Amino acid sequence: MADDSLAIERKDEDFGKCKYGCEHYRRRCRIRAPCCNQVFTCRHCHNEATSSLSNPKDHHELVRHEVKQVICAVCDTEQEVARVCSNCGVNMGEYFCSICKFYDDETAKQQFHCDECGICRVGGRENFFHCPTCGSCYTISLRDNHLCVENSMKGHCPVCYEYLFDSVKGTSILKCGHTIHMDCLREMAMQNQYRCPLCSKAAVNMSDNWRMLDDEAPFHIFGLKCSHCRSYNTRRISAVEQPDVATVPSEEEHED
Repeated sequence: MADDSLAIERKDEDFGKCKYGCEHYRRRCRIRAPCCNQVFTCRHCHNEATSSLSNPKDHHELVRHEVKQVICAVCDTEQEVARVCSNCGVNMGEYFCSICKFYDDETAKQQFHCDECGICRVGGRENFFHCPTCGSCYTISLRDNHLCVENSMKGHCPVCYEYLFDSVKGTSILKCGHTIHMDCLREMAMQNQYRCPLCSKAAVNMSDNWRMLDDEAPFHIFGLKCSHCRSYNTRRISAVEQPDVATVPSEEEHED
């Protein structure tokens, strides 16, 4: 006769859905970080914890694809990465990606895995396309409607310096093709900064503003007007060359 204390209580797959997790994701498991063998709810929790360590040499980030072991949050059983707990039978994540080792119960985010990016993204696969030049997924509205910059998303936000490619924050693509966090762009606008921090091109349509400056004065403290595009979004890079002044020899220097 089996010992009742060893009997496994099987749960419905939806048991505990959205009741476990962290500030980043709702999920019914924790992950064991292969880099330091510590247990965290998600890779962001790991990265935040390790980045705050007193010794800079201990700072490191978790590589999502290298996770091998997870711990069920319902029955606390450690096991190999899988969608369903091998012990109690619950879905450890309503959305599960075996490539990214990613779990999330909040499927309203419309998660999908992009093979070209190599990671999971949100927003619905049908609403995005992958730009091979920029190296990332962009909204359908930008297909054939943006300026490509080689691997523009595989860099850091020019304002907060967070890596953009796998950032959980929204990203905006400027007219010049450079990328920046939406929150950082809004913060710049609140400080009347409308230029791309990388190339200084106007980030928004400033035509109305230029006309207002034209009406105020022929010269404006805001900037020097470009004679080509008629905008004030300019930067002085050299002094204006003065023409050589012709000199007339003095009377004593005249030759007879």
